[in-house]
Amino acid sequence: MERIVHESTNERADQSKETQTSLITGVPDDISNLFLARVPRSHHMAMKCVSRRWRDFISSDDFCDYRNKSNLSESWIYALCRHNTSGRVFLHVLNPSRRSWRRVHEIPPHISFRAGMGFAVLGKRMFVLGGCGWVEDASDDVYCYDAAMNTWLHLQPSLSTKSRCFFACETLDGKIMAIGGLGVNSKAPQTWDIYDPVTKACVSCSDANIVRDIEDSFVMDGKVYIRGGAGAAVYDGLSGVWKRVDDDLASGWLGPAVVVGDDLYVLDQSFGATLTMWCKETRVWIRIGKLSQLVMTQQCRLVAIGSSIFVIGKDCSSVVIDVENVRKKTVNGVMVCSSIPKTWDDTIDVICCKSIAI
Repeated sequence: MERIVHESTNERADQSKETQTSLITGVPDDISNLFLARVPRSHHMAMKCVSRRWRDFISSDDFCDYRNKSNLSESWIYALCRHNTSGRVFLHVLNPSRRSWRRVHEIPPHISFRAGMGFAVLGKRMFVLGGCGWVEDASDDVYCYDAAMNTWLHLQPSLSTKSRCFFACETLDGKIMAIGGLGVNSKAPQTWDIYDPVTKACVSCSDANIVRDIEDSFVMDGKVYIRGGAGAAVYDGLSGVWKRVDDDLASGWLGPAVVVGDDLYVLDQSFGATLTMWCKETRVWIRIGKLSQLVMTQQCRLVAIGSSIFVIGKDCSSVVIDVENVRKKTVNGVMVCSSIPKTWDDTIDVICCKSIAI
């Protein structure tokens, strides 16, 4: 009789332990994953309050990877902004489905007044690198914001060139590239760092083909392109070599650029705001259309989500261009676009924008 009672007690203990560790009581975790992964991202914060188990799972890389592989991920736009009066840096986020900006978790105080920082995204994490301040030299710090956990971390090691600011920052093959810019080292403008967030290793390289005074950059076809005051250059990820960009492409790169699918778009703000597209086959720039002067009159940043280009200007006032249908929606050469209201925080300049898919 004792043996039977003893087994029953163990069974109840095992059931209790299973209940405590399972995502949904009585449901295998692989089935629970199917249900939870289909909940819209806007509800993830509330889901984390259900239990510690839910919080850890929804914040995990496995959850984000599952949503990405199942085509369930949703991209939100994160904008690093500076308040014109205080000079303080803030982070704002846009949920495209709700079409409204909001301020998110405060950034670490050590970087809240820095200028010239690099900004890159890998997976659900955003990396802020380098920068400089009024009372400090260029920095070699690397900070990481986890969008799923809503937390900041200070990472090691720092940039191997010891300092860098006002540089290009892109991601290639799962690694972050910090390119050119200014630093204590006089050779910084023609160097670049390759930072691996997985191994925490950082390697510095140099190449005379890197242009100075970098103004814009993008990644296309496994290559990193940069544009500066002295022209444009491209880095081939396979060969690890920099070379100058051909004049036909560089001549039309007159503003912020963004890649949608396999196509390169540029917003030329030399005279108004005209969207152009680079045609790889004919190697010419094609004019798509103009933005209304009433909508966008200042310098902008571009972010692509799906087939849409988000044009983000001062105070995060934004317009959305559907590149698949934009040519069908023009009036006297002016593109018909949807708009998103600016933030409630007045007088802020957008430093950089990236999208994070979860």
